[in-house]
Amino acid sequence: MAVFTQLGTDELTHVAEAFDLGEVAAFTSIAAGTINSNYALDTDRGRWFVRVNEGKAEVDVAWESRLVAALAEGGVTTPPPVVARDGRPYAPLLGAHSKWISVFPWRAGRHVGAADVTPEIASKLGAALARLHLAGLELPTSWRRGSIYDHDHLVTRFERFQRHVDPVLAPAIAVLGEELATLAEASAVRRRATQGIIHGDLFRDNVLWEGGEVTAILDFEQASGGSLAYDLAVCINDWCWTDGPRIDLVTALLAGYGSVRPLTAGDREALPIEVRAAAARFTITRITDVYLARVSNPDKDFRAFLARSEAWRGPVLGQLSSVL
Repeated sequence: MAVFTQLGTDELTHVAEAFDLGEVAAFTSIAAGTINSNYALDTDRGRWFVRVNEGKAEVDVAWESRLVAALAEGGVTTPPPVVARDGRPYAPLLGAHSKWISVFPWRAGRHVGAADVTPEIASKLGAALARLHLAGLELPTSWRRGSIYDHDHLVTRFERFQRHVDPVLAPAIAVLGEELATLAEASAVRRRATQGIIHGDLFRDNVLWEGGEVTAILDFEQASGGSLAYDLAVCINDWCWTDGPRIDLVTALLAGYGSVRPLTAGDREALPIEVRAAAARFTITRITDVYLARVSNPDKDFRAFLARSEAWRGPVLGQLSSVL
C-alpha cells in the first residue's frame, strides 16, 4: 500500500479549481491503493475522493470514466466521476500532463473482513453485482474492451516463471500448469456464459458498507468485457472463503444474485470452471507482481490463492456445483 504521487496544497488547490469543488479546507493521503495514489479532500462544498491515475493513458482514463458514469446512471451503487470545468470527467495533474486526475463524491462506509462476511452480506453483494451486470448489458457492445488478464496473457505470465528454480514456487508451477491446460480445454464452455461488462476485481476492499448495506462499489480499473460467470467467480474466491471455501456463503451469494438476474444454463455450466480460472489468475499475478517483484505485501501472498486453486481441484468443486 502506498502513495506514489505526493500532492501538496498547490496541486490540490488546482484540482479543486479544475473540478469546481470549492475552497480547500483540508486534505490527507490515503495509503490504501496498490495501483493509484488517493487523497481525501475537504472543501467548503463537501468531501471528495481524489485519485491520481498512475501509469494510464488518457484513453484508458476516459474509458473508465465514461463507464462508471453510465453505470451510476443505470442504478449501480457507485459514485460517478465529477466533470471538470473543461467538460471532461478527469483533468491533467498540475505540472505533470502525462498524469490524469479523477474526482468522485466521497462515500462513507467500511470494508468487511473475511470473517465478517455473513450469508446476509453475501446475498446483498450478489444482488449488487447482478444490478451492475444488468446495467452493463444495457450499454453498447462496443464498450466491451478486452481484459488484460485473458487466458493468453496469463499463459505468457506463467511462462516467465515456469522454469524458475525457486523451491517456494515449485508447488504453484505444478498446479498452475495443469489448471491453465484445463481452462484451455474448457474454452467452449466458458464462451457459452453470458458476456457483458464485468468489474473484474470485486474483492472486499472494493466495496463499502454501512448499516448492513452497500454504499459504494469502487475501482473499475480492471473492468472490461467478459463472462458474467467469471465476475461471480472472482467474488466467490474472495467473499466466500475464510480458512477454506464456505459453501453456505456461496449459496447466499448466488441466491442474492439470482433474485436480480437469474443465471442462464451457460452461466451455470461455466461457473465451476470460472472459479478455477479466477483462482489461477490471482495466483499468477501475485507471483509476478508481488513475489517475484519483491514487493512486501502480506495481504497479497500468492499462496493464499494457490490454496484456492488446490481446493477447487478437489471434492469441494462438486459441492459448489450442487448449489447451482
